Amino acid sequence: MPVVEVSNVTRTYEEKGMPPAQALRGVSLQVEKGEFMALAGPSGSGKTTLLNIIGGIDAATAGQVKVDGRELSAMSRNELADLRRDRIGFIFQAYNLVPVLTAAENAEYVLQLKGVPAAERRAKVQALFERIGLGKYLDSRPLKMSGGQQQRVAVARAIVSEPAVVLADEPTANLDQKTGAELMDLMHELNKERGITFIFSSHDPMVLSRAERVVRLVDGQIVQ
Repeated sequence: MPVVEVSNVTRTYEEKGMPPAQALRGVSLQVEKGEFMALAGPSGSGKTTLLNIIGGIDAATAGQVKVDGRELSAMSRNELADLRRDRIGFIFQAYNLVPVLTAAENAEYVLQLKGVPAAERRAKVQALFERIGLGKYLDSRPLKMSGGQQQRVAVARAIVSEPAVVLADEPTANLDQKTGAELMDLMHELNKERGITFIFSSHDPMVLSRAERVVRLVDGQIVQ
């Protein structure tokens, strides 16, 4: 069973006094477990909209979306929140770390929401930080860390609960080329080591060259 199934999805935005704007036009896509794939396309092509719909952050106007075998439109708001907490990891362009929490506390947050005991949370995060090269930064505040280090914390937060899929929206956009390449290589290694499914969006050739499959969107439609 695919981890993600998108079937004939349309997303239309309507604003009073303006003609409807179609962000997605009949998009269909399947993502298998363990894939490392990218959504490519220029700004406004629908990449982020599609990621947000897969992640249950936005809702399709028409069509069907399944994540981990569950149909999103049939779920309540609380059920969607639980699905995002338990089965979907998110990595954002702007890191979205909580500045008053330490790096480890940011990464632990999802486990805390799931009720994992504190000692178990810390042990799991510490082992993960060692793996991704942040072993010395457990107690650092995000604003004292470089952009690359903050994004590694975001990666740890996304994968620590062993989700079915990780969605990464322009994960290297705020990083220099070298740091961005190192981050992509790290995510690819984690994909291979742990069988984590990654879907990321980008228009950066360096990022797209590391993807094992690239789905290209133009004007809300898959063209390649």
